[in-house]
Amino acid sequence: MSHDEDHTRAVLRRLEAAGREVVRLDLADFPARGDVTLDYAADGEPVYTVRTPTAHARLERCRAAWWRRVRPFTVDRRLGTFRDQNFAISETGEALHGLFHSLDCAWVNPPALDAIAHHKPYQWHVARRTGLALPRTLVTNQAEQARRFIREIGVGRTVFKAFVASVEAWRETRLVRDEELTVLDAVRYAPVIFQEYVPGRDLRVTIVGDRVFAAEIDASQTGYPVDMRMVVDEARVRPVDLPAAVTDRLLRVMRALGLVFGAVDLRRRADGEYVFLEVNPAGQWLFVEERTGLPITAEVAALLSRLDEGEPEAALTAGSLAGGAP
Repeated sequence: MSHDEDHTRAVLRRLEAAGREVVRLDLADFPARGDVTLDYAADGEPVYTVRTPTAHARLERCRAAWWRRVRPFTVDRRLGTFRDQNFAISETGEALHGLFHSLDCAWVNPPALDAIAHHKPYQWHVARRTGLALPRTLVTNQAEQARRFIREIGVGRTVFKAFVASVEAWRETRLVRDEELTVLDAVRYAPVIFQEYVPGRDLRVTIVGDRVFAAEIDASQTGYPVDMRMVVDEARVRPVDLPAAVTDRLLRVMRALGLVFGAVDLRRRADGEYVFLEVNPAGQWLFVEERTGLPITAEVAALLSRLDEGEPEAALTAGSLAGGAP
């Protein structure tokens, strides 16, 4: 987890205000600035100790853990070669990920399942199996396949997007225009997502355990209705209720992916059909909460508290690592 991640801070403030003991780890501190010791004595239980500039904890005591927006490891600058740096990163990953899998605690979300669930083709596969509608989609690094798809859907009615849009390499969803047709050969460098553009209202559906918080984001009158992320401050945002059948299918998608938390993006067509776009296992929600009053932060904190107490809901299991200790 990044130390400037405001969603994490909002949840941890609630946990600490409720008297929960919380340990916050940034994996970017390891191995250059962090220590890990896994002590397997001949008798008794193992002792798992981690220390960073801002945290010191015995993780074998952890009962609930939150895996959110984990950052890459940072190696010591004195390791001058690429080979040595990669070796240090690999060894650190073996130690820490082995540790995380060993913890007898409930995860939001389980790290391995969280990683798998980020892959959009897998999400689409699961969503289709639950009966959710998807826009017509093509993933390809073959220019001729892309041209064929665009001819069938139409210029101005086809969008293209990246699999991952990070802060460091932002890629908004864009409509294919005539000028894009002249550079389609560039898809040979990496697969691109092409989709039918779905006119309608955006919905951000934040799912926390079995609680579903839905908000409609109407970007139709903004300067960029193609991608509400670009104009969310201009859009009209309001809480809405989803049809029971859609809610049921979304919960089934979450369970099939092994996720406890996720932010789902849908589009509702003018005829009322709901179209699944994606689920982000570490999606943002404060922009919805601040505009609608939906108590999402409180629910995330409450879920972690219930898991920390070992309530039956922990069976849902699924950054930073936020853990309660006795």
